[in-house]
Amino acid sequence: MRCVVTGAAGFVGSSISDELLARGHSVVGIDCFVDYYPRAMKERNLLSARDHNDFEFVEEDLQQADLEKLFEGADLVFHLAAQAGVRASWGDEFSIYTGNNILATQRVLEAAKSPGVSGTLKKVVYASSSSVYGTAETLPTVETILPHPISPYGVSKLAAEQLMVLYASEFGVPTASVRYFTVYGPRQRPDMAFHRFIKAGIQGEGLTVYGDGEQSRDFTFIKDAVEATIAAGSTEVPALVCNIGGGSRVTVNQVIAQIGDIIGKKLDVNYVDRQKGDARHTAADTSLAQSAIGYSPTTDLATGLAAEARWLEELLS
Repeated sequence: MRCVVTGAAGFVGSSISDELLARGHSVVGIDCFVDYYPRAMKERNLLSARDHNDFEFVEEDLQQADLEKLFEGADLVFHLAAQAGVRASWGDEFSIYTGNNILATQRVLEAAKSPGVSGTLKKVVYASSSSVYGTAETLPTVETILPHPISPYGVSKLAAEQLMVLYASEFGVPTASVRYFTVYGPRQRPDMAFHRFIKAGIQGEGLTVYGDGEQSRDFTFIKDAVEATIAAGSTEVPALVCNIGGGSRVTVNQVIAQIGDIIGKKLDVNYVDRQKGDARHTAADTSLAQSAIGYSPTTDLATGLAAEARWLEELLS
């Protein structure tokens, strides 16, 4: 099939592009290299795909690009492009989030419903986030819980997700949204916790934890997130919105202890105040994903952490 991946140079987007190519599909990757983290890291993410004859890369901003032309003939659109970061989404920076997360998604959907695209398009799959739940009413959290984001980032992801549902109901655009719960693994962004923790441990530096470390997350390995996202492209459930989690809830302190065991060093931790917008706990009920797309996570945390540590050791060597 012909696939389009937005945010193709990012952590998840590049991983999905590589897997699609490995399965024999052609991929048009779109990315504008926003400066949230160094371009060199994103260029490195693209190295494998760029070596493939069935990969075409387009450096464009979704807010200005001719998306109808780029989507023409596409069977699947995987919409991974977004402005990341809970803590950076406050204040004047929110305008970046409304542009890259909401307005860009609206343009993706407008292109998807256009006559030149809708004839071949089977699905637009959107990468949403557990941040839409905020401080969830129950754990593990099911999709029927009322979303209550506690960060501007979460608000922007929920708004974009609602656009997916809206365009499905009003224009018949075939959509699916996957709510990722803290994805980690090789190529993880440098601002994310595991990347920072492992790097600090390898380099013998201190690391900062926001809060007391007893906050917990449902951590999802990148391979599982990729499998779920691609599977969502073939679901027959209309306007599917489902959780994608790793299968277990672990505290940050437990993660730090595991990283120390993996790299053979005790990590030097400095605890500081919790940051605004950080949820205390997250945990995914993935029953809907299991029934709708056959999702079941296969990588446990210890195995996933070891894989990310190996990747970072090679990157830093």
